[in-house]
Amino acid sequence: MNAPHTTPTTPATPTFPSRLPNVGTTIFTVMSALATQKGAVNLGQGFPDFNCDPRIVDAVSDAMREGHNQYPPMAGLAPLRQAISDKIANLYGRRYDADSEITVTAGATQALLTAILSTVHPGDEVIVVEPTYDSYLPSIELAGGKPVFVTLEAPDYTIPFDRLAAAITPRTRLLLINTPHNPTGTVWRAEDMQKLEDIVRGTNVLILSDEVYEHMVYDGAPHESVARYPELAQRSFVVSSFGKTYHVTGWKVGYVAAPAALTAEFRKVHQFNVFTVNTPMQLGLARYMQDPAPYLDLPAFYQKKRDFFRAGLANSRFRLLPCEGTYFQCVDYSAISDLPEVEFAQWLTGEIGVAAIPVSAFYHAPHESGVVRFCFAKQESTLATALERLARL
Repeated sequence: MNAPHTTPTTPATPTFPSRLPNVGTTIFTVMSALATQKGAVNLGQGFPDFNCDPRIVDAVSDAMREGHNQYPPMAGLAPLRQAISDKIANLYGRRYDADSEITVTAGATQALLTAILSTVHPGDEVIVVEPTYDSYLPSIELAGGKPVFVTLEAPDYTIPFDRLAAAITPRTRLLLINTPHNPTGTVWRAEDMQKLEDIVRGTNVLILSDEVYEHMVYDGAPHESVARYPELAQRSFVVSSFGKTYHVTGWKVGYVAAPAALTAEFRKVHQFNVFTVNTPMQLGLARYMQDPAPYLDLPAFYQKKRDFFRAGLANSRFRLLPCEGTYFQCVDYSAISDLPEVEFAQWLTGEIGVAAIPVSAFYHAPHESGVVRFCFAKQESTLATALERLARL
């Protein structure tokens, strides 16, 4: 007798606790999709809409054609690490050893995650200055760390050093700073760095300094890297990004500079979560860096865009907030609408045709201040179209 026929069932996918239960689709993805759907000018996500220097593309293409297409060393190609060391020494007066203190990374976000994973143990406290770049908190959570929040003081987003000092405890492992600051466009000054030196002196607190916008500081001010300050440099990971500097965000190449002891721990994690970074782009970047003009000229290049965009908004009902660095401009829209920030950004995209990012997205808890962020790393024609639409307000 034949066995009865049964229809096979699809096995259920096993369930397990999420490592990042509070993480969903980012506001950047949501707003970019909405901008595409509505045909809006996308001043939300932070990337240029113009091409990079053809010479850097040629340098990478030449490296490929020359046969540089196999694995590079784990820490990065020696010529690129040397070029990075030379640049930092020339700009900030500290010489990092190219062999033992500089690591090439798959973009700055990977560098940030790796620095956190290599230093933060479960239960360690990590001080985060809010508003904050969205990768910091998930990275801390993956490491098992406990974020401790210090909020910049509105409306000018000044640093509350008294509260920063009070946040340090015996359990503090790491302090994250970001200058020039995304999303607010503020920068740390020399006196700020000196206050930070005073706060961490005599502690075991490490510093993770996100400096990806280092070449976008305006009005003649210098970028105050922690590398300039020996007491800070000896306890710091300094992160930067070639994508931001050379208008090639899609290449995902960055670097970390840190004292040898910190770099040794960083590379233990780096070698297993990325191992290394693609060879031809490393060699192309090393060759392109021999001419410092592209990054030395970057402040003037972006300040022209900033000034054009701010002038276009000056007669609107938006209130311009400080923009001392980065390629982001924050504006207070309270004279235009009382909508919450996410709803206002959606309305602005759908009805006015310009996409922005609500600054509330950069806080860990609900935070409404009536502020959105525009990106001005765009062609002048793109900015002009956006300004024409915003003039309706």
